[in-house]
Order: sequence, then C-alpha cells, then structure tokens
Amino acid sequence: MEYPEEMPEKITGNAATPDPARRTLLAGLLSAGLLSAYTASLIPWALAQPAADLDHGAFLAVSALLAGRQSLDAAQATRLYGALSADDPGFPAATRALLALLNERQIDLLQLQQVLDAEHSPLAALPRKIVTAWFMGIVGSGAKVRCLAYETALNAVVVADKLKPPTYAYGVYGSWAKKPL
Repeated sequence: MEYPEEMPEKITGNAATPDPARRTLLAGLLSAGLLSAYTASLIPWALAQPAADLDHGAFLAVSALLAGRQSLDAAQATRLYGALSADDPGFPAATRALLALLNERQIDLLQLQQVLDAEHSPLAALPRKIVTAWFMGIVGSGAKVRCLAYETALNAVVVADKLKPPTYAYGVYGSWAKKPL
C-alpha cells in the first residue's frame, strides 16, 4: 500500500490539535469504567456473576446481597428471574430501584425489610419475593404458585453438608400429610 507524501494528520497521529471526537470517546470510556468500579466496590459480589443484561445483573446483585452468598447458580438465577418477571412485568425495574436504593442509602441488610416496611415503600414486597424464590424455590402465590427448585433451593443447599433432604416423596401425593400409625 502506498501512502501519499503528505498524510492526513489523523492517520499519522502527528496532529497539532487533539481530535474532539476521540477525546469525548475516551472520556466516556473512562467514566463508564470508574462507574463500574465504584458499583463493584459497593457490591463486591457483582463481578462474580455473568449477566445477560442490566436487569438480570441487578437481580443477581440484589440476590447475592439478600442471600448472603458470593455465588449463585446461574441456571437457577435465569429460571427464577424469568418466573419473577413473568409474574410481575415491573419486577426488573423494581429490582434496579432496590439496587439503587441499597447503593445510595447503604442500608444494613438486616434492617432492610424493616426500613422498607416502615417507609411504606412500593419496594417492600420485593426482598420477600426474591428471598422466597431463592430459599424455597417457589415463585408466585395461591393458584399461581410454581416450584422452580427443590434440592437446589438455598434452604436445602445451606444444610447439605449435614442433612440430605429427599428429592422426591416417599409415597403417593399427600402421603406426608397423614399421621403415622
């Protein structure tokens, strides 16, 4: 490839004045990097989980905080997020709002539910939904309840080193409700 004797300044890099478009791009990348690092410092586990998009990432971050776990099963997270979002179309936005509230106010997680209830926050039901989904493996209530996890629900995982909850019923449906003879 032959170059003309006088190359444009942008190609040679010998420009006397900086390119404003390049400066703006670099400043934007720097700002995004600093914002990501700041968010990760507030939520140290946020970097441990890959996320498909911002909504799913917010769900993973809030879930890790509420569950007190550094890592969560990615496949189970996808199932739970999908079910919670299907039940409530506003769930992704509410999860982002809860994450922003936690970042902004630095609420102690042990006091989070009390604070949300006392303030009559529209987010008050959200931590209960997320914790129930992760620990019990169920989403929804009443006739719309669905079991999405059993042996991989966190209530079984937490005690798995000492207890082995059965992954199936020992008899016909409802047999566990009958009193033994």
